Amino acid sequence: MEVIRFEKKYSEKWDDFVHTSNNGTIFHTRRFLSYHSKDKFTDNSLLFYEDNKPVALLTAADVMRNGQRTLWSHPGASYGGFVFRESMGVKLAFELVESLINYASCDKFDNIIITNVPLIYQNRYNDYIDFALFRNGFDYLKREVTSVITLPRDEDSVMKLFKAESRTAVRKAVKSGVTIRKSSDFESYYEILKRNLAMRHNVQPAHTLDELLRLKELFPHKIQLFGAYLKNKMIAGVVNFYCNNNTVLVFYISHDQTFQQYRAVNLLFYTIIKDAVSKGLKFLDFGLFTVNMEPNWGLGKFKENFGARGILRDTFQKVLN
Repeated sequence: MEVIRFEKKYSEKWDDFVHTSNNGTIFHTRRFLSYHSKDKFTDNSLLFYEDNKPVALLTAADVMRNGQRTLWSHPGASYGGFVFRESMGVKLAFELVESLINYASCDKFDNIIITNVPLIYQNRYNDYIDFALFRNGFDYLKREVTSVITLPRDEDSVMKLFKAESRTAVRKAVKSGVTIRKSSDFESYYEILKRNLAMRHNVQPAHTLDELLRLKELFPHKIQLFGAYLKNKMIAGVVNFYCNNNTVLVFYISHDQTFQQYRAVNLLFYTIIKDAVSKGLKFLDFGLFTVNMEPNWGLGKFKENFGARGILRDTFQKVLN
């Protein structure tokens, strides 16, 4: 196994591998990683070759964490971990993990941290990498829970996913004149988002408006803002990341508290789920309802009202020194 550190000359080959892999997402592409400013992370992504052919990739950065040099996959994305082909067997999974440990040890890293892509992003399901990590001395750093809807095959079945109160809320929103449409008005949406996060959590969005606009420019067909409107006023919005051919990830659910009685968010999700079904996707990832493994019970229940159930988003760590 040959491990090669990423250089710009590999960009096209890298993204081609991601697009034809078993589990790659837009978060693994060089196009996505390039939107980060150069001084934010020191890129240390890796290509793994066997018999002069690429067999896996690993997005990674060289960061200082708690005073220790850490190879982290990836601090600037929702997911990192190995990207591999459908044909990967258990033996190759072990060889990849062992090669990674050897590379990091030789390069004097103190730790390795990996957040794997959840199983639902795979074309052909396997937990070989998780097994290989665990058997090679990795421990769970944290096990977060993300809410996932298994999508039906036809749009007419979407409402059957919802609990009674959510179905009622959808009908109320329609009766109240709320409409849903795809939007390019990120500015109005971002103002709602900022107010919402400040009021509920006293935090700012993880992305700036400029970063969101930059991502939309980079992925015009993979990132889509859905807005809920009362007449011509946006009162709620959600950004969808179409991560790969299996799964759409919902980002930044937000609404204007002044218009909460219109139940716009319920109609938003009804429309978004129907849109995902029409695209032939298998899953809708609602995102985490845990932070550092502490559940937000209200958020978890809210997502369950639309038929979501929790799956694990695991982060592994190995201490090398």
